Amino acid sequence: MIEVHDLSFAYPNHPLVFQSFGWRVERGEHWAIIGPSGCGKTTLLYLLAGLRRPVAGRIVVDGQPLEKPRPTIGLILQDYGLLPWATALGNVELGLELRQMGGKVRRAVARRWLEDLGLASHGGHYPAQLSGGQRQRVAIARTLALDPHVLLMDEPFSSLDALTRESLQNLVVALSHDADLTTVLVTHNIEEAVFLGKRILVMGQPPIDKAYLLENPLARSLDYRGKEAFHRNCEEVRRRVGESGT
Repeated sequence: MIEVHDLSFAYPNHPLVFQSFGWRVERGEHWAIIGPSGCGKTTLLYLLAGLRRPVAGRIVVDGQPLEKPRPTIGLILQDYGLLPWATALGNVELGLELRQMGGKVRRAVARRWLEDLGLASHGGHYPAQLSGGQRQRVAIARTLALDPHVLLMDEPFSSLDALTRESLQNLVVALSHDADLTTVLVTHNIEEAVFLGKRILVMGQPPIDKAYLLENPLARSLDYRGKEAFHRNCEEVRRRVGESGT
């Protein structure tokens, strides 16, 4: 599904973030990426989204080189990215409108996704009238309305309280299963990485040429947080992140 070949990347007038980095994501896999602040997690996500271009190497998605953003790759951001002057319904419709979908059809699609995410009665509300969890649900609805094959998430729940965070984590599990999505999550939260990532990539300090891989096959089960394997893997990721940050 996603192949990263000999990737090198640096911001202008800055040292390399990645150097000859390779990685492979199979269709339907669910990955979490974690590591110390500033190690390049979000940069990697933006490269996968086509928002940044490698200085060397290439990224292949669905067998085709990735040279620009694609409609089949969805991105959910930490700050929601909602238009403050548009209603929840209008925000969900936005991407469909850019695809020139007819008004009646796109409104029906947007309303269906708001209903699926428990926001049927909030379609006329503006972002400022919604809670943080509701705003993130609108952002998720807007992305999934575009029917992506790959869902990229950049710290999507970091600003939410613990209970809302867990509720939305459970929601993402259900939605990605129903839509048969390939998902890649960037997070600073160890418990979130272990709950959502069946494979966890622990990144170190730049320049990154490889990363530690933790297999986590029990992830995404709603009762996983209470299992011994969950706590054991949290400790393993915590240790690896600590080592990579030195």
